[in-house]
Amino acid sequence: MTTSAAGLPETLEGLRAAAEETRLRILALLAEGELSVSDLTDILGQSQPRISRHLKLLVEAGLVDRHREGAWAFFRLGERAGPAHILRAILPALDRADHQLAADRARLGEVRNQRALAAKAFFERLAPQWDRIRSLHAPETVVEEAVLEAIGSKPVRSLLDLGTGTGRMLQLLAPHATRAVGLDASHAMLSVARANLEKAGLTRVELRQGDVYAPPFARGSFDLVVLHQVLHYLDDPARAVREAARLLAPGGRLLIVDFAPHALEFLRSAQAHRRLGFSTEQIAAWLADADLDCRLTREIAPPQGGADELTVTLWLGEDSRVITDWPLTAANREVA
Repeated sequence: MTTSAAGLPETLEGLRAAAEETRLRILALLAEGELSVSDLTDILGQSQPRISRHLKLLVEAGLVDRHREGAWAFFRLGERAGPAHILRAILPALDRADHQLAADRARLGEVRNQRALAAKAFFERLAPQWDRIRSLHAPETVVEEAVLEAIGSKPVRSLLDLGTGTGRMLQLLAPHATRAVGLDASHAMLSVARANLEKAGLTRVELRQGDVYAPPFARGSFDLVVLHQVLHYLDDPARAVREAARLLAPGGRLLIVDFAPHALEFLRSAQAHRRLGFSTEQIAAWLADADLDCRLTREIAPPQGGADELTVTLWLGEDSRVITDWPLTAANREVA
């Protein structure tokens, strides 16, 4: 992720936008993680129109980023604009013992507790179904260890988890990335992911609502994209693989985690699975069609190895393009 340098006019504009009590309180809260207008209204005890006006000024000054999630809008500290970069150096200097800031953080804690309770209620409704599926394949800890081994020690500058669901892959991988983003079509699932990430202390992870067939990101934006237990829900998984590959920077990697072929038909009706697993040849062909080399395939056997259990498979595709410094400029070509 690149950050543009701030010139004098942009810096002055940013500092002027921040130089108001409510706006500075908003910025201090957003330093703790992304929030909605409703969250900020509850925390600050001010009207929604007033909070919205403050946020509009902060967005226009490049200090805050805004993104939509269905009918909701979420805000977070800016990542790319120069003034936002300067602000991130200033906010830690605020006195955390200040009574107003401390009171804001206390109310922020209450908002997060409400999210956690909503996430817990959501899980309690789904837990019996999910527990049944988990019992059919290797423990999650084993799968997650395999995920970390597959990714290895190669630096991850920008990570995207497509179909992030509860955000578990973000919890596992975001600490290893400079930037981490999760995308899901469901506002309900994003609410659960947001609560889980906040509980894990991962406040700078970005969550976006969107379609895996049309992810709202520029080509070449990420050097690691993850599709974890997503493809079997899709009508056109090959298309999702192509879209994921399109988002990879040169040398980037796509990690797919899903089930090997199986015959558990009940998963179609009980869990809305569209596909009953994928063969290694099928995934490898999709990766090849997306101009990715299949660098790794690993199968993780179920607990008992029975026919009525699920084998989890990992596939790691890699973009074969490389970034070189030749030819870099017209002058280089003239020298050549």
